[in-house]
Amino acid sequence: MFKKLLIANRGEIACRVIKTARKMGITTVAIYSDADRDALHVKMADEAVHIGPPPAAESYIVIDKVMQAIRDTGAEAVHPGYGFLSENKMFAEALEAEGVAFVGPPATAIEQMGDKITSKKIAQEAGVSTVPGYMGLIADADEAVKISNEVGYPVMIKASAGGGGKGMRIAWNDTEAREGFQSSKNEAASSFGDDRIFIEKFVTQPRHIEIQVLADAYGNAVYLGERECSIQRRNQKVIEEAPSPFLDEATRKAMGEQAVALAQAVGYTSAGTVEFIVDGDKNFYFLEMNTRLQVEHPVTELITGVDLVEQMIRVAGGETLPFAQGDVTLTGWAMESRLYAEDPYRGFLPSIGRLVRYRPPEEGHWEDHCVRNDTGVFEGGEISMYYDPMIAKLCTWAPTRAGAIEAMRNALDGFELEGIGHNLPFLAAVMDHPRFTSGNITTAFIEEEYPDGFEGVTPEGDDLKYLAAVAAHMKMLKEERAARISGTMPNHSRRVAPDWVVFVGRQSFPVHIEETDFGTEVTFEDQTQYKVNSDWHLGETLFKGTVGDRPMIVKTDFIRGGARLRYRGADLKVVVRTPRQAELAELMPEKLPPDTSRLLLCPMPGLIVKVDVAEGDEIQEGQALCTIEAMKMENILRAEKKGVVAKINAGAGDSLAVDDVIMEFE
Repeated sequence: MFKKLLIANRGEIACRVIKTARKMGITTVAIYSDADRDALHVKMADEAVHIGPPPAAESYIVIDKVMQAIRDTGAEAVHPGYGFLSENKMFAEALEAEGVAFVGPPATAIEQMGDKITSKKIAQEAGVSTVPGYMGLIADADEAVKISNEVGYPVMIKASAGGGGKGMRIAWNDTEAREGFQSSKNEAASSFGDDRIFIEKFVTQPRHIEIQVLADAYGNAVYLGERECSIQRRNQKVIEEAPSPFLDEATRKAMGEQAVALAQAVGYTSAGTVEFIVDGDKNFYFLEMNTRLQVEHPVTELITGVDLVEQMIRVAGGETLPFAQGDVTLTGWAMESRLYAEDPYRGFLPSIGRLVRYRPPEEGHWEDHCVRNDTGVFEGGEISMYYDPMIAKLCTWAPTRAGAIEAMRNALDGFELEGIGHNLPFLAAVMDHPRFTSGNITTAFIEEEYPDGFEGVTPEGDDLKYLAAVAAHMKMLKEERAARISGTMPNHSRRVAPDWVVFVGRQSFPVHIEETDFGTEVTFEDQTQYKVNSDWHLGETLFKGTVGDRPMIVKTDFIRGGARLRYRGADLKVVVRTPRQAELAELMPEKLPPDTSRLLLCPMPGLIVKVDVAEGDEIQEGQALCTIEAMKMENILRAEKKGVVAKINAGAGDSLAVDDVIMEFE
C-alpha cells in the first residue's frame, strides 16, 4: 500500500480523502493557492505545498505545478477528487510517465468516457439507449441555432468537458440558443480549458438517476445501487438520495448491469458514475459517465457501508475488489443536502465573505438515524470568489425514507451559519414540501414549485402557535432575569405580568404565560395550551426542547425590538409586547422599502464580463443588459421592463459588490 498520497484538490473533497487516508495509515500531502493558505484541508494534511495564485487556471489545474509538488514531496499516488484535473487525461498520462499512481481510471478510459461527445458515441455503439442530439463539433452560434432547430426545441447545450452544471444551458428558442452557446463556451473555456460544445434534445419531465460503479484492474466490476439526483437548480444538483423512490428492483438491475457493461467496455477501473435520464415510464437513457468520485458519493456509502475513497486507493494500489455483486446490499435510506454560499432570496446568487458562525449539527450514529457532515470550512474562515460556493454536504441516514427526511429536517434546523448568504432555508423548505416527501419529483421540481424564486417559508396554523410559545418562553426567561436584578429597594421586588401579546411575523397571539415546575405553560385565546420544556438559556443561539408533544430545534437571536426565530425554512421577527404596547404598535405606520425600480443593482459580488447596452439605448423586457461572472459561473442580467438607459456606472472588467449600481434608467 502507498505510504504517501497527494490530494490534487481543495475544500471538502480534499478533507474527505484525507480522513480515509489517515484511517489507512497513509501520509497525506495537500496543495493550496494563495486564497487557501489557511484552508481546512491544509491544516488537516501532514504536508502542504503552495502552488500559485488564487485563480484555478494559475494553480490547481496547472499540471506542471502539481507534478512539481509530487516530486518535491515524494508522493507515490495522487487522488484528484472531483473537478479540476480529475477528468484530465493529460494529467493521468503525466502521472503514469512519472511512475506515480493515479487514484482513478486509466487515461484511455478518461479520454473515451470523460468526453461527453465520445462517450455518447461509444454508448450508442454498445447498444445503450441515448438521447437524440448532435455530437459533432459546433463552429459558432449560428451553427448552434441551426442544429437546435434540426434537433427540435427545447435543447440542452453542454460543454463536452463539462461537469457540475458549468457550461450547460437549456434553450427554448433561437435567441436562447445563441446566448446559451456563447455562455457555455466561455464557461467551458475558463473552467476546463476546453470550449467544445454539443447539443442534444432536452427530455421534459425527466428524473436524473445515476449508477455508482466500482471496478478493479482484474476485470471485476460491481454497481452499488443508484442515486436520485433530480432536485437540481441550473443543472447543479442540490439534494440527492439513495436509493431512488422511483425505481423498482428490475429497473435498478437493468440500469446497473448496463452501467457495468459500459465501464468494462472501456477497461474502466476505480469508482465511476454512469448518469441516466429516466422518464415517467421508467425508460432510461444514457446521459454521461463521470470518470471520478462524485460529489454525492456519501449517500451510497451510507446505504452500502462501502468506503468508496478507500476502495479507489486500494484498486490504484493493485488490489482486487473485496466483494462481488451478490455481496452488495442496500440498507435503509440516505439523504444529502448541499449547503451552498448562495442567497436564495436573491435568486441563488453567489455570496462571499467570512463565516462569522459555523456550527454544524452533531455527527454520529444513533439507534434510528445517523448524521454526517462533509466540509472544508471552519468558523472564522472565508468563502472565496475563486471557487465553487459549496460550504458543506449534510447527510442523514435512517431505516426509511421518511425517517431520513425527518433526520435531515432536524439537522438543518440545528445547523448554525452566519456571515454570508446561504441556502439553508431553501433546503429546509424542500424537506417539508409535500411533493418532495411523496417522491413525485423531476429535474424541473425547483422551476415548477418556485417559479418566482424562493421567498421564504410562511408558517401557518399550529406552526405559528408553536413558534409563539417558544418566543413566550424566551420572553419570560428574559423578564425574570430582569426582575432579579440586584440593587432594588427592599419590599419592592418586581412581579412579571402573565399576560402578553406575541407577534410572529404579521400574526398576533394574546397569551397567558405561567412558569411551573414542569416548564413554561403558554395558553392562547382559544384555550390551546402548550408546555415548553427546554434547557435553553439567555445568550444561547439554539433552542432545543419540546413544545407540547413536538420536539423543536429553533435558531434564536435577540435583535432590536424583539427576536429572530428560524425554523423549517421560515425566518421570522418575533416581538412580545404588553397588551398596551400591542395596542399602540397597531397605530404605527409601516415603513416602506426604498424604490429601486429605476436601478440595475449588482445581485452578487462579481466581475462584469460585458455590458450589452449603451447610454440612451431603448431596452425591452427580457433584453440582456450585462453579464457578471462569479464563482466560475456567468450570469446574464436582463431588463425587467421596457425603458431607456440613462446612465452606466460600471464597465467590463470592473469588480462589484452586492447592490452596487450598474446602470440607471429614465
